Amino acid sequence: MDEPFPRTTTRNHLLAALSPADRGLMAPHLEPVELELRKVLETPNTPITHVFFPDSGMASIVAEDHRSRKIEVGVVGREGMSGATIVMGNHRSPHETFIQVAGAGQRIEVAHLREATRRSPSMQGLFMRYVQAFMVQTAHTALANGRAKLEERLARWLLMALDRADGNALPLTHEFLALMLGVRRSGVTLALHILEGRGLIQAKRSHIEVIDREGLIELADGSYGIPEAEMRRLVGPIAAN
Repeated sequence: MDEPFPRTTTRNHLLAALSPADRGLMAPHLEPVELELRKVLETPNTPITHVFFPDSGMASIVAEDHRSRKIEVGVVGREGMSGATIVMGNHRSPHETFIQVAGAGQRIEVAHLREATRRSPSMQGLFMRYVQAFMVQTAHTALANGRAKLEERLARWLLMALDRADGNALPLTHEFLALMLGVRRSGVTLALHILEGRGLIQAKRSHIEVIDREGLIELADGSYGIPEAEMRRLVGPIAAN
C-alpha cells in the first residue's frame, strides 16, 4: 500500500499544493519555526495568534472535560495545518493543540492568513477541503475509540504517526500513548506486547520502531485508511516543486 501523503521537496503538502500565485500571497508572511516537544500551538478558549504548517513532527489536538479527562481527537503533520477554527471563520477553540513529536515548520499570523484567503478563493477552497478531510479523521477517531479493540486503535494511531514521520522510529512513551488513546498505561503496555508478539513493532524505552506496516494495516481492521483516502481526494496528489 502506498503511503497516503506522497513526499515532496516542499515538506508541507498544503503549501506545496498552492498555486504559484497563492504561494506568493503567503510567502512574505511565513516565518520558520522550531516545533519543540510539548510546544503549545493553541490554548483552549484563547484567541489563536498564528497558524502552523509543519514540515516535520506532529501535533495533537486534545479535548478535555470539566473533570480534566483528556483524549486526543486529531493529529496534524506535514500533510496539513493547525487552525481549522481560523479557516472556518472563528478565532478560538475549546481544544488544546501541542507538539507531540518534535520537528520544524512555518507559521503565519492569523491576520495575514485571513487577508490572503480573502484575496484568493482558490486558497480558501484548498484550506476548506483540508478541514473537511480533517473532520473525517476526527470522526473516524471517534469511531475507533468507541468500537475498535485497543490493539486495533494502537495500530491505527501508529500508522497515522508513521505517515507523518521520517523513517520508522517513533519517539513515543507509554505514558504519552496512554493520554492519546485515553486508557491506562497498563493497557498500552499490553497492547504494545500484542503488536510486538506479532512482529509488527519493536518497543524500546521512549521510542517504537515499526517493522511491518502492512501488518499494522491488517491489525487495524479497517479503522485506518478512509481519512487518508479522503485527504488524497480532497487535497489531491502533491507534485514536487
